[in-house]
Amino acid sequence: MAIRVMLVDDQVLLRTGFRMVLQAQPDMEVVAEAGDGAEAVETLRTTAVDVVLMDVRMPRLDGVEATRQICGAPDRTPDDGGPRVLILTTFDLDEYAFSALKAGASGFMLKDVPPDELLAAIRAVHSGDAVVAPSTTRRLLDRFTPLLPSASQPTHKELDRLTDREREVLLLVAQGLSNGEIAAKLVLSEATVKTHVGRILTKLELRDRVQAVVLAYETGLVRAGGGGGAAA
Repeated sequence: MAIRVMLVDDQVLLRTGFRMVLQAQPDMEVVAEAGDGAEAVETLRTTAVDVVLMDVRMPRLDGVEATRQICGAPDRTPDDGGPRVLILTTFDLDEYAFSALKAGASGFMLKDVPPDELLAAIRAVHSGDAVVAPSTTRRLLDRFTPLLPSASQPTHKELDRLTDREREVLLLVAQGLSNGEIAAKLVLSEATVKTHVGRILTKLELRDRVQAVVLAYETGLVRAGGGGGAAA
């Protein structure tokens, strides 16, 4: 089945451009569009969507609150079939985009992303993965250095649920490494790393790698700039 995509942006011309790119793909179909977050939330009540391409700055209801309403339901689980949100913004260092990632978005990309990268991101998000581009993620989180815990602050209790190996894997995920890169660094098989990542998400009750990255920074496990944070 084709990936059902919804475009949410207050600029009609941008939606038109994205729609042309997506509709040219044999495995994608644009099934809905919205000019703001409120319209998007309302449309999703009656339209089945797999991936929502969500702008951030929009009238009435912005992309952050719309993402929170779409992804933040307390009874929603990663496997319930609900739509996943991919944030698209004009600004690389957009505080709203960071908030949207915390609200449950599965990725963050810029609107000037090459078409093939956007398509790959949609497919990745649809498959249950998350789009965590190391350069963009690090610059985005560096923007929030004053808001993140200092190295002297203790890590949160939820990290105590992890084994030493899982904590090590989480640290590398937060630094933007792929499963293959983590496997090479820790001399493990990629399948083993994937298993560790799955256990981390389950133990910490996280939806995907994006939320794992955010949690690692918020708890001080990793400091903005990519270094390790507070000792366990």
